[in-house]
Amino acid sequence: MKNFKAVFACLLLLNTGVIAQQKKSNLSYVDPSIGGVGLILEPTRPTVQLPNQLIRVFPVRHDALDDQISYFPLTIASHRVVSLFSFMPISGGNPNALWDKKQVYNYETLTPYYYKSELGDEGNLIEFTPSEKSGFFKISFKKSTDNYLRMGILNEDGQITLADRRKLTGSEVFRGMKAYFYAETDGDLTEAINKTKNVLIKVSQHVRFKYAISYISIEQAKENLHAEIPGWDFNKVKTTAYNEWNKVMSQINVEGGTLAQKRVFYTSLYRCYERMVDINEHGKYYSAYDHQVHQSNRPFFVDNWIWDTYIALGPLHMILDPDKEQDKINSYIDMYQQSGWMPSFALIFGDWPAMTGNHAASWMADAWFKGLRNFDLKTAYESLRKNSLDATLLPWNNGPATVLDSFYNKHGYMPGLHYGEPETVPQVENVWEKRQAVSVTLENSYSDWNIGRLAAELNKPDDEKLFLSRSKNYQNVFRKDKGFMWAKDKDGKWIENMDPKSAGREFFTENNAYTYNWVVKHDFKGLFNLMGGTKQAEAKLDQLFREDLGTAKFIFWKTQPDASGLVGQFVMGNEPSFHIPYLYNYMGAPWKTQKRIRMLLNTWYTDNLFGIPGDEDGGGMTSFVVFSMMGFFPVTAGIPVYNVGSPVFTKVTINLPNGKVFTINAANSSADNKYILSATLNGAVLNKPWFTHTDLVNGATINFKMGSRPNKSWGAAADDTPPSDGNSLYLNNKW
Repeated sequence: MKNFKAVFACLLLLNTGVIAQQKKSNLSYVDPSIGGVGLILEPTRPTVQLPNQLIRVFPVRHDALDDQISYFPLTIASHRVVSLFSFMPISGGNPNALWDKKQVYNYETLTPYYYKSELGDEGNLIEFTPSEKSGFFKISFKKSTDNYLRMGILNEDGQITLADRRKLTGSEVFRGMKAYFYAETDGDLTEAINKTKNVLIKVSQHVRFKYAISYISIEQAKENLHAEIPGWDFNKVKTTAYNEWNKVMSQINVEGGTLAQKRVFYTSLYRCYERMVDINEHGKYYSAYDHQVHQSNRPFFVDNWIWDTYIALGPLHMILDPDKEQDKINSYIDMYQQSGWMPSFALIFGDWPAMTGNHAASWMADAWFKGLRNFDLKTAYESLRKNSLDATLLPWNNGPATVLDSFYNKHGYMPGLHYGEPETVPQVENVWEKRQAVSVTLENSYSDWNIGRLAAELNKPDDEKLFLSRSKNYQNVFRKDKGFMWAKDKDGKWIENMDPKSAGREFFTENNAYTYNWVVKHDFKGLFNLMGGTKQAEAKLDQLFREDLGTAKFIFWKTQPDASGLVGQFVMGNEPSFHIPYLYNYMGAPWKTQKRIRMLLNTWYTDNLFGIPGDEDGGGMTSFVVFSMMGFFPVTAGIPVYNVGSPVFTKVTINLPNGKVFTINAANSSADNKYILSATLNGAVLNKPWFTHTDLVNGATINFKMGSRPNKSWGAAADDTPPSDGNSLYLNNKW
């Protein structure tokens, strides 16, 4: 009997092992081609990289419908802004015909950790897999002769040098800094033909090419390579990359839903790891913020478009990897100490002051009030205060305040120009971006609110009073008789001929008044009062999704090119709209949030080449998808609560870094059953359409009962609404 039990136990263990091996990795659902054709603006890039690491490689082509590849960059230096060093294997008997030749690609394999395709009519095979600061290409040419590696400089200046028969080095100047690479091959490099910024290097039929990038020196690039890829085992590097991705993809597990929905969800999660990237090179990094090399064992993260990412991407990583998110915040603080200004878009080559608002404040306040406090709040506050009071608020500008900022500080709004009125302030980018006067007022009202609350944390009552007063500036640009956020001139008069639908960058940032009516994230109660009350605000929100464009689409898009993913005047394809469908939770109508969210996800986020409705912005948009498909969303950065939407999957589990598990069960959730009938949190009745960050990180379990018809009373009571203003709730420690 003992032997039988032992045999049975062994069989059970073997069977368990087989089942474990057969469990499908979440990584298998990732399809980097999703969204590869931009509906209006930019397509997604199928980057091959490690999560949040320097090396990012992709096939450069117009979009996923383009059947030719121009080259592969050795890395993306900055998302959609700068790539470095072109690389392309190519064959041909006449080298002069190869300099500008693109290659048809066939049988392409796209994954986050591995790329493969056949290039050209010759059927040359290219494979790639990444490490942190290094990468590994594996090339097999179909023919035994006339095979080359074509490499080039993509930016201002540089050179590529054949260092010896199996080594290449290069440098490239871009945006006021310099990048370097060091590469080795496993076969002899027999000839190099130079032409301007390009070089053709003759190679054998089969060649492996490994390299590393450095922003410090060629010697440092060599050290990076030898530290990360010392040998020639391509599969070992590939397996390591797979394991890194499998780890982050396994942190969130979903059950139920369709195959297409899982593909959309996990592809969206993959895109949330493209940025920021750590450029610390094994104990040292170069910073463009003081043009110095710094010794540091802490990561140094760059490449952030904070106007896009503070909304959902930052909050997502505050859940999944709070330590890394604090490293990113510390990198921003380092940049301030190095340059004297808190950056806006902290790119590899320095601050790229795009868009509007001082949203480092929103990001850092959000982290602080969620309990992420491993950063120097005093220094962070000093920089945020300086950006608000001493720096210019003008879009696409940085540096000291201008006369327009002095006007803002005195009058509480940014003045707009009448149509045809000439611009007189030289600092205004006057070709396309203009003043964006209403948006500047609205977004800085929100940023200042977060600064005021951080001032309270530091026991600075005068500053707290100042910034909370400034947070009410949004009221100065709401025109009650029109029911819209509206532009004022320098004399305080409304610009009468402003059209809420067609008003462009003279007054608004990438959107019109219909979107910017709802960006007062820190005071929805005050906003609804301006609109005439909650019921009137609800009717206005209904109309947002129904309002006609008022003209042909091609005319509308002439002034509103970022307004993609349209539902009425609602813009799914641009970040300022992400929180808007959740506002019904504040109006006593959560069932409408559930209805809208499902419609938007089903319509605009599909598992094909057209599956992204706007510029994806390196996780800025897809983090909205991850949150919304799980069933909740962080409406207001700075208030540590989450609004409930409509969970797509029947079960979601998040494996938290503290060892606990946050679980959402949505029994019977389906395309029809999108409405929440009832809910419990840790067994207790949950009637509110929101829960706290503390609930989440403590490992709560939320059970939703779903149905095909709405329960219009669930979460509809006045006391059920999520925190809106936040000030009194925060001060009274009610969350």
